[in-house]
Amino acid sequence: MKIAFVLFNGVTFLDFVGFYDVITRLKYFESTKDVTWDICGMQEEVTDELGMTIKMNKIKPDLSLYDIVFVPGGLGTRQLRFNQEFVIWLHGASNARYIVSVCTGSLLLGAAGFLQNVKATTHPFTYELLEPYTREVVHSRIVHDGKIITAGGVATSIDLGLYLIGIFINENEVENIKKQMDYPYHPAEILVV
Repeated sequence: MKIAFVLFNGVTFLDFVGFYDVITRLKYFESTKDVTWDICGMQEEVTDELGMTIKMNKIKPDLSLYDIVFVPGGLGTRQLRFNQEFVIWLHGASNARYIVSVCTGSLLLGAAGFLQNVKATTHPFTYELLEPYTREVVHSRIVHDGKIITAGGVATSIDLGLYLIGIFINENEVENIKKQMDYPYHPAEILVV
């Protein structure tokens, strides 16, 4: 299983890192030990809203080669959703097994056409920005509609990671990961359509 983490200038790194920390733990389980991942972007480095920089290990790869494509949010999504080069590149993920976003990453999924016929969510402060892209904006922490999984605001990235790994490993293994992370919370408001 191959995962693409799609990053961009203006990303909120907690959106990315919360999910990344959880989902990459699949590597430690027999049934998912073949998992690999790439940190992908349109250029060699991206900078978050406050100036922190991270290097990509894949520049504009073919996203059709990945099983899971994950898009975080951040202030950069507001303009990036109108960048045709980025939107066309992201649309290349249409054959992925799961297309996943947290926070305003859903705006980018919407711009790429992935949300037209599904229910979706985003950061609670930006529900109205998501409305033109989706069949229905759901005021829920996580919405799983077909192969599209969207999640709410920043800290939801951890809940999203835990939810998604639960698709691949059993509940006891997910609970062990939560204990390793000292994460005592139970995600609420999950809608599976």
